[in-house]
Amino acid sequence: MSAAEPRRIVLFRHAKADWPPVSDHERPLAERGRMDAAVAGRKLADTGITFDLALCSTAVRTRETWKLAVHELAHRPRTTYEERVYEASPGELIALLNETPDDVRTVILIGHNPGVHGLAEILAGAAEGDARDRMNRRGFPAAGFALLTYEGPWKSLEPGTATLSEYWAPSE
Repeated sequence: MSAAEPRRIVLFRHAKADWPPVSDHERPLAERGRMDAAVAGRKLADTGITFDLALCSTAVRTRETWKLAVHELAHRPRTTYEERVYEASPGELIALLNETPDDVRTVILIGHNPGVHGLAEILAGAAEGDARDRMNRRGFPAAGFALLTYEGPWKSLEPGTATLSEYWAPSE
């Protein structure tokens, strides 16, 4: 990939979780979540994007979502299970993305709401378009993802500097 090509960020919310009597961090996926995670993986594969790095929350439901989704991809990226993604605010997620090595062109972040949805809105700023309209109407449901493009070094990623180019939700 040339230096002139934009960087890509996929924000991927974990699939539908179950509610057994365990801590929030230990909640597994529900049956529907397991199905939706695989479907989301196929949709991610359909984008043709090759991910260089996956940043995944350490929560059980995010790890399970990623395991099912990545199985559908042609290329398995280097995956880092990152405690800071769990319960992170959009600002904390930006700070984490700012640490991404500059040789990484495409990152997928597998996390939680409200942080993932908030991050998509904040990075895209006031931009409008079909993807933004659909995200505004549907919110950011379980197993949904947004693709943003960004030009510049990761350390310069900040609110309003990315473009929301794709959005997908399981209901689509």
